[in-house]
Amino acid sequence: MRALCWHGAGDVRVDTVPDPTILNPRDAILKITSTAICGSDLHLYDGYIPTMKSGDILGHEFMGEVVELGAAVKNLQIGDRVVIPFTISCGNCFFCQRDLWSLCDNSNPNAWMAEKLYGHSPSGLFGYSHLLGGYAGGQAQYVRVPFADVGALKIPEGLTDEQVLFLTDIFPTGYMAAENCDIQPGDTVAVWGCGPVGQFAIRSALMLGAERVIAIDRFPERLDMARLGGAEVLNYEEVETGVALKEMTGGRGPDCCIDAVGMEAHGTGFMAAYDSIKQTFRLETGRASVLREAIVACRKGGKVSVPGVYGGFIDKMPMGAFVNKGLTMRSGQTHVHKYLGPLLERIRNGEIDPSFVITHTLPLEEAPNAYKIFRDKQENCIKVVLKP
Repeated sequence: MRALCWHGAGDVRVDTVPDPTILNPRDAILKITSTAICGSDLHLYDGYIPTMKSGDILGHEFMGEVVELGAAVKNLQIGDRVVIPFTISCGNCFFCQRDLWSLCDNSNPNAWMAEKLYGHSPSGLFGYSHLLGGYAGGQAQYVRVPFADVGALKIPEGLTDEQVLFLTDIFPTGYMAAENCDIQPGDTVAVWGCGPVGQFAIRSALMLGAERVIAIDRFPERLDMARLGGAEVLNYEEVETGVALKEMTGGRGPDCCIDAVGMEAHGTGFMAAYDSIKQTFRLETGRASVLREAIVACRKGGKVSVPGVYGGFIDKMPMGAFVNKGLTMRSGQTHVHKYLGPLLERIRNGEIDPSFVITHTLPLEEAPNAYKIFRDKQENCIKVVLKP
């Protein structure tokens, strides 16, 4: 089969690789019909996530048709059309039983690696380094799905791939980011980053009852999409974000702040340059300018939600502001399984059509160029869907 493989920082290629096979009775094999490039994939592309190996197949946002089933999978049939959560979860452990699916104890065969870095291991992830399981991803013609009896969501007739594909990751990720804010009537939510996750965080915050959402970015096409989604917008290259947020909230600050950017944040001024230099020389693994700004901007007693990916260590954090303002922070890889059913119903009810975020649809063979277009924000690119 053909698959997009990582060969080093900035070097991804569509290679011919062996077809996946059933390894466990709970496995399924999918023929991929649609897959997407995620902002998190760019951390791999840029070389900031450790334990990648040349030839690793990328991709964790995918859906397709079941073409083979392990003997223990009784709830699926050959030909079923399904979406697959990017988090791999067993369904039986302490964490899965508590809806903490991305913390599954049984799906990362390389848990010992993650334990050295994080203390405990999260779940395995598709196509996202050997630290998180070494699983082949779905930017390919076929993929093996472990624990398919738990993870696969069958899609009803009448919905296109484009409407449901993002149930795999970015829609639940943006929704969980907003849910983690515990939004109350009248709340103002500030969202840093108007990429795909930020766009879904904006719409989710409004669905969950926020009175105002203020979106922060620098790219006009992203700010325009955020405005269409109901947000007020700030271009951080034209205004000082912290000052503008105070002015827009009567001096109090936003009730909730969402960092939808993560470890490769851009910014202005000395601290942004400091982060860039330290990350280049691997003296810190993340550029944390957005997270610092969100902590300082948030009102006293407010909430900071972090769906943005941080893979290792950051420094110069304003812990004095965090402690003395009495803030609450919530984060984590998304518990996708928890949200699949409820968010599918929102799509079926017409509350949201997630396809709004797609700007580019390309064949899998053009994936290397698609990564460059997406990473470098060329052609007003916000989200790329690949068709194997």
